[in-house]
Amino acid sequence: MLISVVLFFFYGIEVNDITNELKSITIFVDVDDTLVRSYGTKRIPITATIEHLKALNKQGAELYCWSSGGGDYAKKSAEEFGIAHIFIAFLPKPQVIIDDQNITDWKRFVQVHPLSCPQKTRDDYQSALEP
Repeated sequence: MLISVVLFFFYGIEVNDITNELKSITIFVDVDDTLVRSYGTKRIPITATIEHLKALNKQGAELYCWSSGGGDYAKKSAEEFGIAHIFIAFLPKPQVIIDDQNITDWKRFVQVHPLSCPQKTRDDYQSALEP
């Protein structure tokens, strides 16, 4: 209780805010062969992934869309399939990450192949991140 009072009085932080932050989940989603398949000039939406992302959005996941084709391409692709509103931002996929840790050593990080995700929920991903 004292910690709650101190955090709120001195920093304006409520313990519930900290708990919610720890339980929030941020998901970055690729475009090509994740949201859409291309066959020549035809673009075919991957509906299982799209429906999964809609469900994650409703469950409170923070979704970002990125692509090696750039942020504008990511946004246009999301708009094409009517899901731009579920993403917080559209970004180019990074080519270089400057970090003191190797990606394989990141805590609370998991990579998911799109074919394995349709039956999963935000809580499933959250459980996979638990130590």
